Amino acid sequence: MSENKVEQLRDEGSRMQVVAAGAIAGLVSRYALEPHAFLLFTQPLTNNFCARFCIAPLDVVKIRLQLQSHSLSDPLSYPRHAYKGPVYKGTFTTLRTILREEGLTGLWKGNVPAEGMYLAYGGIQFLAYRSATQAIDELSPNYKLPGTAVSFVAGAIAGTAATTATYPLDLLRTRFAAQGNDRVYKSLLSSIRDIAKVEGPTGFFRGLGAGIGQIVPYMGLFFALYESLKPALANVSIPMDSLGSSDAIAGVLASMTSKTAVFPLDTVRKRLQVQGPTRAKYVHKNIPVYETGVIRTMASIAAKEGVRSLYRGLTVGLFKAAPASAITMWTYERAIHSLQSFEVSE
Repeated sequence: MSENKVEQLRDEGSRMQVVAAGAIAGLVSRYALEPHAFLLFTQPLTNNFCARFCIAPLDVVKIRLQLQSHSLSDPLSYPRHAYKGPVYKGTFTTLRTILREEGLTGLWKGNVPAEGMYLAYGGIQFLAYRSATQAIDELSPNYKLPGTAVSFVAGAIAGTAATTATYPLDLLRTRFAAQGNDRVYKSLLSSIRDIAKVEGPTGFFRGLGAGIGQIVPYMGLFFALYESLKPALANVSIPMDSLGSSDAIAGVLASMTSKTAVFPLDTVRKRLQVQGPTRAKYVHKNIPVYETGVIRTMASIAAKEGVRSLYRGLTVGLFKAAPASAITMWTYERAIHSLQSFEVSE
């Protein structure tokens, strides 16, 4: 049981230390779920190989499930959609289907833009969170907002900044993951050229409203819960607490709660990201046209496919997000403290 004062994220490190620690945390959480990820640190020449064995397959499975448009409550609708693309039923069945029909590389579609997104997202997120919390404190010197409220607002600001800055990469990741054997884009560069030429700059931001609508409550809830759980767990006897296990547990609980609460908006975002002239060319040929905004898109999915359809991929999403958040927060706390110690020792 720890009796030490628990430092809040807003008070940890300088701006450069926060950016560096955030980027490190984003990358490590991406790779650490692979059993052989330790090779990244012991054999630099195997980086490209190990990058293929991270959590990218879970992203592909989740995206494929979210893009299905048949009704989960109407089994008779399955045959009507079979000729328009595969019908996935569950995480492991989806994995097997992709492996059988598209080969091993099918599970890593969209991994290149995803790596860039994770690297940039971590640094921007933690820097924005730290800056926002400090700005809020300075704006209201005579009236201090409750710590949970500050964490929620700062988390929402951080999520909005990071999501907006990295959104084109997120869209590219989704479009590549949605490709079947018939390739819509031949390469990352060609996809950027095609989208810019045919859809214009706004094409890279399709579904951004849903992305921000999702990330504001998600990051607000996540940081508010994390900052509340962190000191509470610090005073509870937890195995391996000296290694920072309480940070990881706080990250898991905060992530699972927040992810579940906003998951329907994530589904809407994925559906909107594949709109446009290439909509009917992905592995699911029958993705509906949505031109009515986030709320009406969500209502349309619920009305035509059932409310359960808004939660397609939630299980694999939690399976990916919970350990990733645990690793992210644990790594960030370790990295920021190491950078601070290094600065002091110089």
